[in-house]
Amino acid sequence: MSLVSTPAQPPAYIENRTFDEIAVGDSASVSRTVTRRDVELFAMISGDVNPAHLDADYARNDPFHHIVAHGMLEAGLISNVLGTQLPGPGTIYLSQDLKFVHPVGLGDTITATVTVTAREEKHGDLTLACRCVNQHGLPVITGTARVRAPREKIRRPRIELPELHLSRHRRYRALLAAAEELPAVATAIAHACDEHALRAAVDADAAGLIIPLLVGPRPAIEQAAKEAGLDISRFEIIHAEHAPDSARRAVQLVREGRAAMLMKGALHTDELLHAVLAHDSTLRTERRLSHVYLMDVPRYPRPLLVTDAAINIAPDLAAKRDIVQNAIDLAHVIGIGWPRVALLSAVETVNPQLSSTLDAAALCKMAERGQIHGAVLDGPLAFDNAVSPEAAADKGIISPVAGQADILLVPNLEAGNSLAKQLILLSGADAAGIVLGARVPIVLTSRADNERTRIASCAVGVMLAYRADRAPQAA
Repeated sequence: MSLVSTPAQPPAYIENRTFDEIAVGDSASVSRTVTRRDVELFAMISGDVNPAHLDADYARNDPFHHIVAHGMLEAGLISNVLGTQLPGPGTIYLSQDLKFVHPVGLGDTITATVTVTAREEKHGDLTLACRCVNQHGLPVITGTARVRAPREKIRRPRIELPELHLSRHRRYRALLAAAEELPAVATAIAHACDEHALRAAVDADAAGLIIPLLVGPRPAIEQAAKEAGLDISRFEIIHAEHAPDSARRAVQLVREGRAAMLMKGALHTDELLHAVLAHDSTLRTERRLSHVYLMDVPRYPRPLLVTDAAINIAPDLAAKRDIVQNAIDLAHVIGIGWPRVALLSAVETVNPQLSSTLDAAALCKMAERGQIHGAVLDGPLAFDNAVSPEAAADKGIISPVAGQADILLVPNLEAGNSLAKQLILLSGADAAGIVLGARVPIVLTSRADNERTRIASCAVGVMLAYRADRAPQAA
């Protein structure tokens, strides 16, 4: 009698086979395709950070020319079969003797099969031959396992595995390390009179990034700090009567040379930007203001800049030119020497009825003529074609940008805001937000921001503040 089970969808229940139900020759199997996530999960659990598993550049130099996940997944598949199918729930794993005969690379599909070769009546022990093969039928593991089979029948609902989100925050840490090498920047925090604004100030001060100047009604600031249990005794408070006055006073601190960065507190974004853009503020430049999210997306191999997701609602071609150039300048500051800019739309061909495709085509021509500089642009591109080499190849798109974009220019604020929040909330991306185009960087904080976002945003601002040519000359 032989039992082979490789279901496309796992059954709702798992049921064992007792010792008395099992005969020599019975077998079961399971298959799985190796992904980078599998390798990273194993490294996290085991502490095995062998560069052959995790470092693509190192792995390319081995004779197999790929990242090796040797043994860890295959052995786990054998345990999977024994614990869920043959014998199944109630099985006690006694020993194993496995030989790893061929490496396994990312994308390989491994099928693990166990076959009963001996039964021992006294204790209910089984000996099983174990064999794992790849998609080409090449053996990658051979050996044996000994288990103690259950004597009682067990049938239970299959337990769903928990959702795990991996993010090692490597780029976040690198960004913070770069900013920490610079002196702290005096930062005017406009209307810093709620817990969120004060916590942002305290966190960034503790990280050595900023010297907070708290602008707003002094009683409200002190009361908010007391209620939040935050010590702000080291910070200077500049009294202002209300939110618009706080914005004006914060801008004034920049004009006076007392601050080199602005941060939004407990006021609306438009209140702060209105003060920045006032004719007497001296913070205006020839560029339009725009917002950039700098993101570290766990499954994307490079930093990703998304713009504009916070300020420009429906930018025209001239505005998009400034938005793109602002993002390119930021990319240079964080070390991307020649960024790839994807001009997003819903399609990858020019359609006269879809204005975003016309703007994309025009922006590409503007870049060719030197009106946009410091980057390579391509568009229109749909989102999948911009970030996925496979999607770009499927569409036959040959481009230095497609599939490997560093900057995503979105068609409008609705698209940008949705995209950015999806990457943060569903993909576990770290994000830093900054407003560019003024004489000083402006940090926009949100109540939804976590500590990493607040710190990263300040770190980007610090790097911009110390860049000698960080902005165009004041208009």
